[in-house]
Amino acid sequence: MRRRDFIALVGSAAAWTVPARALTMPVIGYLGSETPERYGSRLTAFRSGLAETGYAEGRNVTIEFRWAEGRYSRLPALAKDLASRQVTVIVAAGGAEVALAAKSATATIPVVFEMGGDPIALGVVDSLSRPGGNLTGVSSLSVEVSRKRLEFMREVRPGAKMFAVAINPTSPTSETQLKNLRTAASSLGLELIVLKTSMEEEFGSMFTAVNEMRAGGLVFSSDPYFAYRSQLLAALSVRHAVPAMTQSRDFPLAGGLMSYGGDFSQSHRHTGMYAGRILKGEKPSDLPVQRVTKVELFINLKAANALGITFPPSLLGSADEVIE
Repeated sequence: MRRRDFIALVGSAAAWTVPARALTMPVIGYLGSETPERYGSRLTAFRSGLAETGYAEGRNVTIEFRWAEGRYSRLPALAKDLASRQVTVIVAAGGAEVALAAKSATATIPVVFEMGGDPIALGVVDSLSRPGGNLTGVSSLSVEVSRKRLEFMREVRPGAKMFAVAINPTSPTSETQLKNLRTAASSLGLELIVLKTSMEEEFGSMFTAVNEMRAGGLVFSSDPYFAYRSQLLAALSVRHAVPAMTQSRDFPLAGGLMSYGGDFSQSHRHTGMYAGRILKGEKPSDLPVQRVTKVELFINLKAANALGITFPPSLLGSADEVIE
């Protein structure tokens, strides 16, 4: 064989081997309840965790996204679509409804979930230390501390005898949270008004109802649908002059009064790390469910001044961040 023909043959082989290597690149199927824009800060944290295990999208891993755009009813079909593509691992981030959809879609593909509720109570895993099966992930305390938001609201509105709570009836954790909020209201001697909504078109009338009923404030239960609409909720709380509290720091950062909930940046970062470890060959059944126990209290003093609210020094002193 002439040298010129040999070089041509080697070049041809190289051209064919590049696509072959690309085909072996692992694929993460990412299932989200909202849109990539609303998940922006969460995706940054997820990619950070993934990078800590040596993976970067486009370099040595591919990510296929499926977005439900706020409609939880779409999640099961989107999860089944990812499972049918035989991705390497499914990341089900952003709440119990996403985790349950992924679990129903596959019993063999590894699933890493991220949620604020109790994964055992919701039937996602049998044990935190030994999850078994094909699911593991990260859970924060956002759902468990819903009642604490009502207690904080009572501290800043001590003269109020009635408060409203916002519940998303389509959430798997809604009944548990409502039960805890009612127990807290009873122990505090408060009357509780329950406002149920799963559509942002109804948010305005919800704030109007709080004013018409002369409630002391509005407490949001932990739910991704509310958390991802923090800017809208903050704008409505300012427009209607309603003291309100949600789970997400994005709410006071956008002008709302205060928030109390799990540190979502840490929970999504750990989700990325677990996805990377599974890509390296570890099994979800051997990875205990991680608990992000840090809970953040954010307070917006500008919003408080506009509402004529004075925070107790003890509450200000315990805040993770006070926005001046």
